[in-house]
Amino acid sequence: MRSHTIGLPCQTFPAGIPLVFETFRRAPGSTITIISKTQASRDAIRALETCLQDGLSIHSSHNESIPIKGISAVADDCVGGPFLYCQSSGSSNNAKTIRRRPASWIRSFEVNRSRLGLTSKDGYAILGALSHSLTLYAMLEALHMGADVTILKGLQPKTQLSALTDQALSVIYATPSQLRLLLSGDKIRSQSLPNLRFILCGGGKLDEACRAGLSALCPNARIFEFYGASETSFITMADADTPQGSVGPAYPGVDMSIRDTAGCATEGVGEIWVKSDYLFDGYEIGDSADTRWQDGYLTVGEMGQLDGRGNLFLKGRKSRMVTVADQNIFLEDVEAALHQTPAVRSCAAFARADRQRGHVIVAVVEADEATDLTDFTECLKSSCRAQLGVLASPREIYYINHIPMLPAGKPDLIALTRWLEVQI
Repeated sequence: MRSHTIGLPCQTFPAGIPLVFETFRRAPGSTITIISKTQASRDAIRALETCLQDGLSIHSSHNESIPIKGISAVADDCVGGPFLYCQSSGSSNNAKTIRRRPASWIRSFEVNRSRLGLTSKDGYAILGALSHSLTLYAMLEALHMGADVTILKGLQPKTQLSALTDQALSVIYATPSQLRLLLSGDKIRSQSLPNLRFILCGGGKLDEACRAGLSALCPNARIFEFYGASETSFITMADADTPQGSVGPAYPGVDMSIRDTAGCATEGVGEIWVKSDYLFDGYEIGDSADTRWQDGYLTVGEMGQLDGRGNLFLKGRKSRMVTVADQNIFLEDVEAALHQTPAVRSCAAFARADRQRGHVIVAVVEADEATDLTDFTECLKSSCRAQLGVLASPREIYYINHIPMLPAGKPDLIALTRWLEVQI
């Protein structure tokens, strides 16, 4: 297969890893298995293989309003191409199309190869759609390594578990929601996945109940929770030695800064700014007022705080911070508190205007089917009060049979907002 350089010099990054900046490639020997057998998955894989073989730009989209949906191979005239075009999750607003150079991901492929010891002998499991950047990243990393890939998107948990066992897969890339769904299967109590070496989780906070379930199911697996955005790629990575509640220290090659509203470094909660070779080039479609550049650093409007050892404690999006009785509350903290109750399969928190307090918090919860809701609401409220205090606890909790999900494996906050307006 043909490899195409983009005219940049060979560099060393980091820790002595040599790298030639090239297009994505498929190393010899890798195979792709589609368990679901859907035509959409077949079409996406066929298009991706064309991109890799012919050195074309990869266009990935999950938005019906965008001209190209799924994976498409397109010959670009852009200077410095080919490029990768993928979309943000669009959980709380319209999805944006992101443009980045393949080298920005290839760098982290090599970092993960060196740090984790990934090889062509590994087998990757992919639980999401290729239109989601996390899933596409996992696919391209596996093919870069020469590893085999099995696509388990859209399957029932028991079928996913069977495939993980039958294929002896060793690496999973997934969101917390996808992992919670996997753990909800009927076979979970009698199942074990000893061949799994690594679980890499991104796209949301991994709660302790889910982490414990994964440890029981995959006794030999190391769990890595990474934090980043479609625009930034990796920012931090947490492992077993990371303090509870933290998303870990800076990923290799990332310079991270926490700044206050005046743009000055702060030891408190502030906006997260990063500089690295993993950053995107810009938006091809759409824009965001929260995404800003300054002196080579980028922020996407997320807030956090560093401890004395450089571990990041993520608070949430600036746009999802609300004020309740003069107290700043991040809705992501409320969701994390709700997820500490194992019977909560998925949830989302919202702010509702209130004359007296400015806002009050309400939540939408999808509970396990066997859950008796008679006393469950008070149980959830009591748990949140114990973790967050009275003001940050949901005033009301609404139950839904199935929380609508985005292709990115995150709750669709726009659809839930519309649903909640009808309930209230």
